[in-house]
Amino acid sequence: MTTNALGIYEKALPQDLSWRETFELTHDLGFNFLEFSIDESDQRLARLDWTRQQRQEFRDLMWATKTRINNLMLSGHRRFPLGSANPQIRQQALTMMQKAIDLCVDLGIHNIQMAGYDVYYEEKTASSREYFV
Repeated sequence: MTTNALGIYEKALPQDLSWRETFELTHDLGFNFLEFSIDESDQRLARLDWTRQQRQEFRDLMWATKTRINNLMLSGHRRFPLGSANPQIRQQALTMMQKAIDLCVDLGIHNIQMAGYDVYYEEKTASSREYFV
């Protein structure tokens, strides 16, 4: 018999909980895994710069609570779009992507879900599409 995994997006849960409480609530609500968010807020973008120790503690807590994180939702590119007309912002976007990949490797996260739009707050142009691609 196959058991289907069912996850919940981190932002659907109360934001004032510790990670342990968040992981425990995930299971208490009947979910098998949590989807992790790196959005455009400074607080969540800072996760990309977690130290090795912070990553280790987070990973250890995931294991201790038997909480999987299958996906990292990378919506920080809204603020720093890959298709930006500004080359410094495009560089920040590429740096963000590399940091997200490194974070996923360190935490054992297998998927990064990123938005499929080239820019969000800027005007879409043929160039913004090309930059994104």
